[in-house]
Amino acid sequence: MRITVIVPTLGEARTLEETLPPLVAALPSLCEVLVTDGGSCDGTPEVARRLGAQVVVGDPGRGQQLDLGARRALEQGAEILLFLHADTRLPPRALEAIEAAVTGGAVGGAFLLRFDDPRKRYRWAAGLINLRTRLTRTPLGDQGQFCTAQAYRALEGFRPWPIFEDLDFARRLRRHGRLVLIPTPVVTATRRYLRWGLVFTALRNWLLFALYFCGISPYRLARFYR
Repeated sequence: MRITVIVPTLGEARTLEETLPPLVAALPSLCEVLVTDGGSCDGTPEVARRLGAQVVVGDPGRGQQLDLGARRALEQGAEILLFLHADTRLPPRALEAIEAAVTGGAVGGAFLLRFDDPRKRYRWAAGLINLRTRLTRTPLGDQGQFCTAQAYRALEGFRPWPIFEDLDFARRLRRHGRLVLIPTPVVTATRRYLRWGLVFTALRNWLLFALYFCGISPYRLARFYR
């Protein structure tokens, strides 16, 4: 099946130098990588093109960028959309697992997760994230969300939110049809935890989740996040 991997970027030139070559090299002939850039000033689009990806450039904002990339991929005939963060690596045979899930009747899904830092604190953090994912059936953006083209069109894609666009999409996708959680984990970077530390970042994220479910606007939450 024709799978397009959509990678939103903003200032990710150095990251793509590490993560994009193995991704492009692992893709079969009907699959491709589409980088959707939000106006990087570090040469991210040029790096992506040099490394073999298609590139579209639009306004910053992950929700808008994901939707821009998805709509371009659908115009080009994609049957499955895989949304992958620039600092996240797919496990071996990931595309085969996605195709098997869709062939089996799933409208989408995602992977479990582990971090690229082997220390115990990050293994515990990944374990909690995976437990939450199994209980809620709501995987987030750093877990390699995927869906069929039909499901994406039916849901009218990602909303142009500055935060929690992945949570919103996963909840709507779950209500639309069956999701599959692929047990072989993607590997994502711990860099977002390094500035403020694992505990503070985790507590902040859980507070944001709670405020979101209490009905606080994603636009207000984005200001708090920053």
